[in-house]
Amino acid sequence: MVHAMIDSGATNNFIDREYADSLGLQYHDFKNARVVQAIDGRPLKTGPVSQWSEPTRMWIREHMEEISFFVTEVPHFPVILGIPWLTLHDPSISWSNRELQFASKYCQNHCLVAKVCHATDAEPIITLPKKYSEYWDVFNEKEAERLPPHRPYDCAIDLVEGASIPRGHLYSLTEPEQEALREFLETNLRKGFIRPSQSPAASPVMFVKKKSGDLRLVVDYRALNNITKRNRYPLPLISDLLDRLRGAKVYTKLDLRGAYNLVRIREGDEWKTAFQTKFGLFETLVMNFGLCGAPATFQHFVNDIFQDYLDRFLIIYLDDFLVFSRSQSEHENHVRMVLQRLRDHGLYAKLEKCAFDLQEVDFLGYRVSPLGLTMDPAKVAAVLEWRAPTNKKEVQRFLGFANYYRKFIPDFARWSDPITSCICGKQPFRWTDQAEKGFQQLKKLFTSQPILQHPDPETPFVVQADASDVAIGAVLLQPVGDHLHPCAFYSRQLTAPERNYTIWEKELLAIKAAFETWRHWLEGAKFPIEVHTDHRNLEHLRTARKLNQRQQRWALFFERFNFQIHYVTPAQTKQADALSRKPEYAAGRKETFESQLLQPENFATLTVGNTKSTPIESTPSTPGPLCAQEIRASQQADAWAQDQLRQGLHFPFSLKDGLLCYRNHVYIPPGPGRGKALRLCHDCKPAGHFGLFKTMHLILRDFWWPKIRKDVEKYVNTCPVCQRSKTRREKPSGLLHPLPTPSHPWEIISADFITDLPPSCGFTTILVVVDLFTKLAHFIPCDGLPTAKETADLFLQHVFRLHGLPKSLVTDRGSQFTSRFWKALQKLLGIDSRLSSAHHPQTDGQTERTNATLEQYLRCYVNYQQDNWASLLPLSEFAYNNGVQASTKETPFFANYGFHPRFFPPVIETSEVPAAEDWLQELTAVQQLLLQQLDQAKEDYKRHADKHRQPGPEIKVGDRVLLSTRFLPSHRPCRKLDARFIGPYPVVAQLNPVTFKLQLPRSMRIHPVFHRSLLLPADGVRPDADRPAPTPVLVDGEEEFEVQDILDSRFHRRRLQYLIDWVGFGPEERSWEDASTVHAPDLTRRFHQTYPAKPRPRASGRESQFERGLEEGDSVMSHGPCSPVPSAVVTDEEENLGFPPFQPEKELSQPEMEPLHLQEVCLPEICQTSPESKSPPFSRRNYYLQQKGVQQANRRSLRIAAKHSDD
Repeated sequence: MVHAMIDSGATNNFIDREYADSLGLQYHDFKNARVVQAIDGRPLKTGPVSQWSEPTRMWIREHMEEISFFVTEVPHFPVILGIPWLTLHDPSISWSNRELQFASKYCQNHCLVAKVCHATDAEPIITLPKKYSEYWDVFNEKEAERLPPHRPYDCAIDLVEGASIPRGHLYSLTEPEQEALREFLETNLRKGFIRPSQSPAASPVMFVKKKSGDLRLVVDYRALNNITKRNRYPLPLISDLLDRLRGAKVYTKLDLRGAYNLVRIREGDEWKTAFQTKFGLFETLVMNFGLCGAPATFQHFVNDIFQDYLDRFLIIYLDDFLVFSRSQSEHENHVRMVLQRLRDHGLYAKLEKCAFDLQEVDFLGYRVSPLGLTMDPAKVAAVLEWRAPTNKKEVQRFLGFANYYRKFIPDFARWSDPITSCICGKQPFRWTDQAEKGFQQLKKLFTSQPILQHPDPETPFVVQADASDVAIGAVLLQPVGDHLHPCAFYSRQLTAPERNYTIWEKELLAIKAAFETWRHWLEGAKFPIEVHTDHRNLEHLRTARKLNQRQQRWALFFERFNFQIHYVTPAQTKQADALSRKPEYAAGRKETFESQLLQPENFATLTVGNTKSTPIESTPSTPGPLCAQEIRASQQADAWAQDQLRQGLHFPFSLKDGLLCYRNHVYIPPGPGRGKALRLCHDCKPAGHFGLFKTMHLILRDFWWPKIRKDVEKYVNTCPVCQRSKTRREKPSGLLHPLPTPSHPWEIISADFITDLPPSCGFTTILVVVDLFTKLAHFIPCDGLPTAKETADLFLQHVFRLHGLPKSLVTDRGSQFTSRFWKALQKLLGIDSRLSSAHHPQTDGQTERTNATLEQYLRCYVNYQQDNWASLLPLSEFAYNNGVQASTKETPFFANYGFHPRFFPPVIETSEVPAAEDWLQELTAVQQLLLQQLDQAKEDYKRHADKHRQPGPEIKVGDRVLLSTRFLPSHRPCRKLDARFIGPYPVVAQLNPVTFKLQLPRSMRIHPVFHRSLLLPADGVRPDADRPAPTPVLVDGEEEFEVQDILDSRFHRRRLQYLIDWVGFGPEERSWEDASTVHAPDLTRRFHQTYPAKPRPRASGRESQFERGLEEGDSVMSHGPCSPVPSAVVTDEEENLGFPPFQPEKELSQPEMEPLHLQEVCLPEICQTSPESKSPPFSRRNYYLQQKGVQQANRRSLRIAAKHSDD
């Protein structure tokens, strides 16, 4: 530290040559010497100035800068700061307070100015009291520099088995840092604390600045700590230590010198501590800062040494010792005992940090006195000067400081809650009026905090507790004279489920939380505990007969305490009223609470005025802009950037506003800054989730880093929102995989239906059957879509009687071909069923092409009314079978029968009939030729089809893929705005080269086999994504999953169900859940208010299901996407129809069901009901009639009539 003079008359900055030499500054010569004049105009006696110093770092408290000086002989002050320095920094000087402030914009951006600099502060000189002078050696600095001996408490570094040895890299150091490094190495080599090493491990070193401005070397042991087994020896709780001071009146504070350096590294483990520098590789022999086991090892060491003194008259937290006594006489003896114990174990104290025989002392951030605890006045003064935060980090810094002293602040949760809301989730930072009000109120409370007295177990305890909608609070008091004095305050915000407890439960939760916090004082208290509450119903807690499960658990907890609950007026519990009850505050909290339900980290919803928006898809939040200060700090820590600066900047690099730029684009070093830039230019709403080209163009407007295109491409390709939402423009994946070629006619056939035709001769459907060998087809008219049994009859009448049984049948996934009857029939007949993969009709391409040909024929010949197509089927079948096929080069008729049918009377009559043998040989030759032609046609078709396809990325069993929604039913209002893909889902089997089976949720109820063209490999994980699926939240010991939103409702099997969007899970995990299991009344109410026409709970004589849910935990369920509710076992008929079986008569008495009256079941109505008629939704009567038949309905109505007559 040196004194400098500020001289507004000096034309430059000067440094004394002798002082500059002591600093080791390097000089440079001027081309021409500069003549410097004194104030009277005469040249200086020291002569012209011919040299200037290299830039060096200068600190004025928290103000730091790089500065150069003219080197000359300065008589009175070693440093003179002249007009150039004053002009650049524009400091403000308060002559009355003798304070120097740096408030200019330049200083704020470049000099890291943070606090007021006091020019007149001086460190007090500490001397050892004479009565302890015999222990001068305990404070001897030279003795403390000796290498300590090995002890049983040496620091052990046990590595995880199989872990690789860490090998760091050198960090770039500035010139002052290199000098500090050289000094550190020389000093510690001389002491014997370090030694040269040949270790395979190497950790890098860096420097941090002390409060005094000096540099402290720190070894970056993070890589070593990651593979080190942790020492779990506990550090003491500060609150417990302070509780031991009750009754003390005299204090002495001791601070150990060297602290961690007083403990050796375990012999044999020294090589693991090796650190590398530009001067070589060294390893430490003493315990160093940065080792993960150092705090626990040191606490264990001092605890064992002073075990018999602890809590009697000594408390220790790491290297901070506090000796406390009830009187001055015994205090002197206690201090001597502690100093003697230090001497016996070779430990040394730092005299300049010790304080003896104090009536009040600052210890661990508190001011301790016989009256109790107060805040450290120095920290209170710092709070008063605290500016309003401007970003999330500043808010976190303030809350971290304030939270340390929350025990002194009544209503802490009330005032900190709006501040905390500003940094919840990932929404952009916004400092609200409520936050500013809470910030100013907390600063005010810091200056008017009460003195907390030490709890006295010989005095009764009083607990005042209170709760409101968003937080709970309590205060622990003890009587002093005729009033109650606070011992501690407690408050916290309620979790999302807790906010939906009933008022009675919230008030009880406040008492429970207070008992848990102060259990060490209240459990086993000598006197009954008085609990004051402003909720009268709590007085009957011990006598309540009806409690739910949560309340029963709490009742068991309260049995451990001897307490009595007394009702008091709200005015008497104002100290425990930890929350605001103002309407405007409640409104603000409601808005915040709803935004929490929507999980800000998953939504980037902007609210303007009273506009409401319901997010459809989980989207990343809108990141805040990258600030120059954040980038500048990351560049300063980046070795590559520092190398560029050290080598000198040449095009295309430049320095703008202290930031390294490449072609005017700011360089972003590796780390969170790059992820933030990518999110800003791709994820947020103004960016638009565009592709590689647009994202690259957007990000290169402002930012740059090496291999940026590769990072952007990976980020865009692995974006989960883009994967689900974007339409794929490339060729469909999956090359053509033709069906096997049959060896003879009618070995493999295919079948399909043409449906939704206008009625013609009583028919509306056509069954098309095609032989894959000869291409011969049969067109069979049907009355509607036949059942599986009716399809079998048609197959028997039109196919089997002509061609016999096939070996394989290729069909789509219609219900006729997937029913149990059809599968059983095919199994009995020995027919191999080949069903097309879901939503890929190309599997049955032959029939699909035949359907198109038939439809083309009918379009040409059908009449205007389109009611004669059935009569055209025989001719269309003849025309089709008599037409040459491109694949076989023959007609299907000739391929099947060996001759061409007569199409019209021949021009030349012939009566020659070939012999039977010749005909058979000719037919065999034709079939052999067909086989060759089919194989060649398939090769040609595959080659042509593959021109418009691509193999696509390889998909293997176990991979996760996205499923196209092109053919899936959508329950959303508009398919155009729905996701293009859902998933990802794991692949459980590969059935052939282009067909895969997926593991789908049970709720989808679709066939899980899909063609390759409908699948998209999930492109890995985004570089910034490392978020596992959330675990259930614990609500009073029970696991419950959190509900993010309710998207839809329906009645399923006479039960109301809601479509649930789960917190932390993607759209593929949404599920329908019974309303009785959904404990989210606010979300339910909001859903029905937004969609009043959607199915809702039925009102009844009892309170509705909606009302009953109000007392349950909000937005949580006892099961979730990982644990679906077991559903009742249903029959196959029930599953296919989607309706439940008819229940016995006793079901009619249930209030939520529609009663079935006798007059509704009459024979005329029954006779008029046809099986094809569509029943109204959820009508039990029509469902019963359609399924059980007229006779069963008659018997049913007779039983009901008999029952009514008996009544």
